[in-house]
Amino acid sequence: MTAGDGDPFFDAVRLLLLLDAAVTDVDPERAGMALLGAVGVVRTQTLLQKLDFWLRYPDYLADELLTDYESSGEPVLLEIASNILDSEEPELRVIPMLRYKFGAYEPLDMPMSVLSVAGLAVVRWSRTEQRVRQYDYYLTAQGRSTARACVKDFPDLAWYGQRTRLVVALAQGTGMTGTAARMRSTSSSTGSTLPSCETICNAPLSRAISFSAALRSAT
Repeated sequence: MTAGDGDPFFDAVRLLLLLDAAVTDVDPERAGMALLGAVGVVRTQTLLQKLDFWLRYPDYLADELLTDYESSGEPVLLEIASNILDSEEPELRVIPMLRYKFGAYEPLDMPMSVLSVAGLAVVRWSRTEQRVRQYDYYLTAQGRSTARACVKDFPDLAWYGQRTRLVVALAQGTGMTGTAARMRSTSSSTGSTLPSCETICNAPLSRAISFSAALRSAT
């Protein structure tokens, strides 16, 4: 579970910090005049959801890094995966006075609504006659300053600064697109669905132990 245990406010904090790490440059022609003040954008819902998935479920993130280690043999990947398994997401509920940065709005909708109402992010979409084709998530200047103020004022949130950079780097290795991020899980799994929680929670640790032993014997 996430530190917010499904509370849209706590999920919004996490997404804001993720957006700050993940956004890329805004295309003025695509954004339009209304969004020229945005500092960056994450394109496609699939990409944002995948980055957030790795952020919320460190065992899956560690498994992806171990898969890369198997291919590249880079010791740093094994070290990072081991560190991930030993770390925990901060408990946002115990951070006092964090809510004031988001105004008095009590969220009743999804976490992005919290960010949108507070002027921290903007969601735009393009559609065909039949369906929404793509969602784009813009981070505003106010959103960036709020994200960085949160980390400065509440040092426990520095954990997110480190972890969001890691998940973004993982996605950048395959092109920083939703399709590429989704294909990582598909190609590393034997089936069309993700392994069970029990399987994935046990597998990275056992793989890390065996890889670490092999690495020690080779040096």
